Amino acid sequence: MKNKPELIKFRWAGVAVLLAMYANGSWAFSIDDVAKQAKALAGKGFEAPKSNLPSQFRDMKFADYQQIQFNHDKAYWSKLKTPFKLEFYHQGMYFDTPVKLSEITATTVREIKYDPNYFNFGSVTHDPETVKDLGYAGFKVLYTINSQDKHDEISSFLGASYFRVIGAGQVYGLSSRGLAIDTALPSGEEFPRFKAFWIERPKPQDKQLVIYALLDSVRATGAYRFVIRPGQDSTVDVQAKIYLRDKVGKLGVAPLTSMFLFGPHQPSPMVNYRPALHDSNGLSIHAGNGEWIWRPLNNPKHLSVSTFTVESPKGFGLLQRGRDFSQYQDLDDRYDLRPSGWIEPQGDWGKGRVELVEIPTADETNDNIVAFWTPEKLPDPGNEMNFKYRLHFTQDEDQLHSPDMAWVKNTLRSTGDVKQSNLVRQPDGTLAFIVDFVGENMSKLPANTVVTPQVSVGSNGDVVEQSVRYNPATKGWRLLLRLRVKDPRQPTEMRAALVNSDKTLTETWSYQLPANE
Repeated sequence: MKNKPELIKFRWAGVAVLLAMYANGSWAFSIDDVAKQAKALAGKGFEAPKSNLPSQFRDMKFADYQQIQFNHDKAYWSKLKTPFKLEFYHQGMYFDTPVKLSEITATTVREIKYDPNYFNFGSVTHDPETVKDLGYAGFKVLYTINSQDKHDEISSFLGASYFRVIGAGQVYGLSSRGLAIDTALPSGEEFPRFKAFWIERPKPQDKQLVIYALLDSVRATGAYRFVIRPGQDSTVDVQAKIYLRDKVGKLGVAPLTSMFLFGPHQPSPMVNYRPALHDSNGLSIHAGNGEWIWRPLNNPKHLSVSTFTVESPKGFGLLQRGRDFSQYQDLDDRYDLRPSGWIEPQGDWGKGRVELVEIPTADETNDNIVAFWTPEKLPDPGNEMNFKYRLHFTQDEDQLHSPDMAWVKNTLRSTGDVKQSNLVRQPDGTLAFIVDFVGENMSKLPANTVVTPQVSVGSNGDVVEQSVRYNPATKGWRLLLRLRVKDPRQPTEMRAALVNSDKTLTETWSYQLPANE
């Protein structure tokens, strides 16, 4: 055993090494620092988070919670020459559990302590002593994305493992999540939460913000690294190291959550001046074999789960196709400005499936759409899973495709009919779908190009008519599919694509007509 002078000398030598590392810039916080904590947590029993909220904050109504506003003049880093600023969410309502926030600098990591002076509490009466030791519910990121004289909110991390990101000129719509567990299973869904965040203080010239997060839940833990790059279309590079505590029924990687209430292919059951109301209107998948699939979303009367088996996916996402204000007519919520969310896997994700969960909802306040990737095989508890992907938040959905692949611009639904000898159209008990395909290369094809449909319908429907015609308004082709549903109490599957000789011109339109329609 070292004597006391030697021990002191040894300790000072360690400090000297650390100081030298700082000076040389070799010290760095990394995802491995978080992964050590996540792996250690996975080896222990789950400890449920405890709320430290006084009842007056926990039981408050949403209108009261909205009164608690961050004082914008006190934005974190506001006195530093950094391109990004932070603001914090106060705890309240169901945001009743604090998350630990820390700042990473060039030489150290330090906790961002809760300070009630950051907030204006409005008319919410409270005893200052009851809130002095609370924490933050989450945080938001500000950046000069729309004009150089104003910091706009571009990202928000609040609740469970949810986060949202927008680009220039966009408004919040769909959300991303760190992880989904047992979504839509009879056993019930488990919602992991980010319990701690570490945020790198950006340098004056930085165009990106790096955030680390520690995820925890009953059966899983995880370490996350987010690199947010704001722009016209903002992107987030995500790395996730996940550890299971116990076996799960279904693991959802890179989950996206959105809302679909009604649209042209599933009109509102009540008269509404808005033709469509949704954050996303379809699931897009780019399979490893090159096939593109477009699945219009539904607001079903019963829980629905659709599975798309895909090996080595190139991408998938919930998209908001259609950007004309006239398609939505909503001045308050501006659904025309809500971004699409696109997942671009980095590396080979192997065998698995993209799952789409559609949940009935009566109004637009409930997110009822979930999409995620689930691996075919999961490792034993304690072993690491490592996923990397890039999240795109975009309004240029057509740019996701190569010019030679046409995509679905519209899916329209109508009562099927036939033209009588007197030219009056008579409903005949069928259902009609009109699908418009458009694309850069398709628009260059002569109008007399021979384009034919490839259509398949499940056992619950019979095709009565299928035809294709040139659409001069879109410089694309329009498919008319008319079918007779055998049992309206059962869902009906449909698939269609357009070809020219042996060349596939379009993505695959894959639609499920919900039951009881």
